[in-house]
Amino acid sequence: MNTRWRRLALWLLAWMAAALLPMAIALAGDAPAVRGRIVETGAMLGLLGLGVLAAQALTSGRQRWFARGLGQDDVLQFHRQTGLLGWGLVLAHPLTMFLGDTRFLDYLDPREDWLRASSLWCALLTATWLTATSLWRLSFGLQYEHWRALHGALALLVVAIGLGHALMVGHYTAPMWKKAALAVVVGASLYAVLENRVLRPRRLARRPWTVQSVRTARDGSHVLRLLPSGHRGLAFRPGQYAWITIGETPWRLQQHPFSISSSADDRTLEFTIKPLGDFTGRVGALTPGMHAFVEGPYGEFAYLPSRCPHGAVFIAGGVGITPIMSMLRTARDRRACAPLWLLYGNPGWDDVLFRDELEALAQALPLTVIHVLEAPPDGWTGETGHIDGDLLDRRLPRDLPQLPVYVCGPEALANAVEPELIARGVPSDRLYSERFNLV
Repeated sequence: MNTRWRRLALWLLAWMAAALLPMAIALAGDAPAVRGRIVETGAMLGLLGLGVLAAQALTSGRQRWFARGLGQDDVLQFHRQTGLLGWGLVLAHPLTMFLGDTRFLDYLDPREDWLRASSLWCALLTATWLTATSLWRLSFGLQYEHWRALHGALALLVVAIGLGHALMVGHYTAPMWKKAALAVVVGASLYAVLENRVLRPRRLARRPWTVQSVRTARDGSHVLRLLPSGHRGLAFRPGQYAWITIGETPWRLQQHPFSISSSADDRTLEFTIKPLGDFTGRVGALTPGMHAFVEGPYGEFAYLPSRCPHGAVFIAGGVGITPIMSMLRTARDRRACAPLWLLYGNPGWDDVLFRDELEALAQALPLTVIHVLEAPPDGWTGETGHIDGDLLDRRLPRDLPQLPVYVCGPEALANAVEPELIARGVPSDRLYSERFNLV
């Protein structure tokens, strides 16, 4: 098992242990009176649902100690899928309990206990709304900033109600030590959310940045440069990304992730941002001198020239070139001498980001740049269509399986290229992929 798969296996085991903790606490010690099998199944589903939802704080809060060595985009994709699992468990818990014993319907009857019933109805409806707005945010017309604040608040509410429900029912949590243990475990999850939304911005406030310049690239993307204000800047590996907040304070709803496109040896940070809506459409209106705050770096999509003595292959589509530009600029600044190949797909010649700089980099580095255009201009003699297996065979070296390969761009590009690379012998521990669909 290679290092990446070993890390993934250990990380999954750690997440599963966190998700199973509430159930383990409930089952520890003396067993309570046994009820029907279906009822007991329903109770376990509820405890598991509480554990899964509490563990979500570990995968949504950019906790480096927990996700070390894993791509943050993969972690967030996992967060989305386990969120659906948690929602399913929240719904399955009462349905299974009712199936086993209809007397549990009284828990949802406000005439029996108004406070209990209203809180449980609130948890069920909130969990459903939380899931729906996450899956269909754009259909609901929610801006990303508003959705992010709503998502965090609703998640805290659901977990807090679930913890209160488990403690008050008391069938499995009657002993005081169990109540305390469960409160500590789930409380740690709630603290992780507060650390992400309150304590971390406080630390960022001590390391402000200043907007140095904003310019518009050939394809309409905005190139934003930030200068550290009163500190030494940000140490990062080329290819990583950071979360940016623009304004006088880091305690704002507006915070977005962008790949860093500047060299790792550059004191300033550069981000190339395509205007696709919400905050990205307003980047062009930013002015020099505005304050900014940077949280990062994050991600394992990183290339270090010193660790790739035989060269590397880069495959990009559209704005997916931005982290690769950081890699190439760093290779230039560190005088890398290993051969490099770049396959870069775009709709047309005018859509090619960093066109002139890529030509200059090809002169400064042992870099082969292959442009692939869907709609080439008249007289074009280069590659056309899409990046596929035939193109890989024609333009990449024969020792491809021995080289690290970095793929970045839209999901369609990664889905098309990754199987072709694997079929040509590129092992999983040499294939690095980043899809631009984080938020």
